[in-house]
Amino acid sequence: GVLFYGALVHGSTVAPKEGWQVYSSAQDADGRCICTVVAPEQNLCSRDAKSRQLRQLLEKVQNMSQSIEVLNLRTQRDFQYVMKMENQMKGLRTKFRQIEEDRKSLMTRHFQELREKMDDLKPLIPVLEQYKMDARLISQFKEEIRNLSAVLTAIQEEIGAYDYEELHRRVVGLEGRLRSCMSKLTCGKLMKITGPITIKTSGTRFGAWMTDPQASQRNNRVWYMDSYTNNKIVREYKSMADFVSGVESRTYSLPFKWAGTNHLVYNGSLYYNKYQSNIVVKYSFETGRVLAQRALEYAGFHNVYPYTWGGFSDIDLMADELGLWAVYATNQNAGNIVIGRLDPDTLEVLKTWNTEYSKRNAGESFMICGTLYITNSHLTGAKVYYSYSTQTSAYEYTDIPFHNQYFHISMLDYNARERVLYAWNNGHQVLFNVTLYHIIKTDDSS
Repeated sequence: GVLFYGALVHGSTVAPKEGWQVYSSAQDADGRCICTVVAPEQNLCSRDAKSRQLRQLLEKVQNMSQSIEVLNLRTQRDFQYVMKMENQMKGLRTKFRQIEEDRKSLMTRHFQELREKMDDLKPLIPVLEQYKMDARLISQFKEEIRNLSAVLTAIQEEIGAYDYEELHRRVVGLEGRLRSCMSKLTCGKLMKITGPITIKTSGTRFGAWMTDPQASQRNNRVWYMDSYTNNKIVREYKSMADFVSGVESRTYSLPFKWAGTNHLVYNGSLYYNKYQSNIVVKYSFETGRVLAQRALEYAGFHNVYPYTWGGFSDIDLMADELGLWAVYATNQNAGNIVIGRLDPDTLEVLKTWNTEYSKRNAGESFMICGTLYITNSHLTGAKVYYSYSTQTSAYEYTDIPFHNQYFHISMLDYNARERVLYAWNNGHQVLFNVTLYHIIKTDDSS
């Protein structure tokens, strides 16, 4: 027996023969019947063994269809899982590559930091070598003090006044030697500048601030002079803490306006350049009077020979361990820097030294132990580029960098008492620490 048959009829559906029934049909887009499937009527074949086989086959087909559907769903789900895993693997691969690159850059950075630290430490090696010698000298002093202490104890117990006087003489002699050693320690050659430490942010881009290097350790007054011209008000603060918090103790109105930012407070008096002149003025804070004024012979003024940044910085007054100095330029020295040693009382120029460094090419300058140090820039990349020793009347080119944090330095001065550089850096008042290389000369008799 035939189980199914199809009839392709154009136009209409043909009625099935007797004993058969329509099982399914299909139509085209215009509604015409194109295929009809018929099957035996159920009551006709209900007892037929083949009809049971047919039903079993139909059930198997349905079961297989369901299984295929389940497998299809599982396959789609597994495919999505595999896709997700592949994306995760790609992400992990990218992360591993990134970690490898980061590791290389991190190692490079660490090595660079170590190299920079080593470079920072190199200038300290000769200083440390010298300190070894100093340590031996100090240990000798300690040993002698211990010996003297033992003698003093013995004298107190047994010996008379004459030996006590002898001991006292030795103690005074030792004290003199110690003071002499300390005085030799105060001077040295500049090796390194570190910092800056920002103390305060105030005022205009240009100005000056300072303490008195000649004052006692208990006197820590701060003086503040904002701007480089058209001003004559000096503000005083009792301490650095008062300066930071802005608590003024006094203000002074000077008799003349100042020029530039290169003023100096020294032994209770203010030394400054009188506006539109080459006159140096000495003004007493205690009496509020001008104690002396004197013209610097041939010195250029009013932006004839300023530092690179201008600002009427033609005449720079400064002090170090050896005394009071004026740094300026003259036509006679072709606009190059002249160093003048000044008498602090009369302002008389005691001696001058002619350098070969152009004043206009200098960013700023300062004196340490009779040596003038000149920076080659007031902007970025600042370094001490040139030094001139008044003791040997010789110069040398140097390379001592320092961090110009705020990009415009308009005042830079050394304070011998605190051994720091005071600077005005683009409206910031900052301090730089200096490292000096000490040369201590001793002999057997001292």
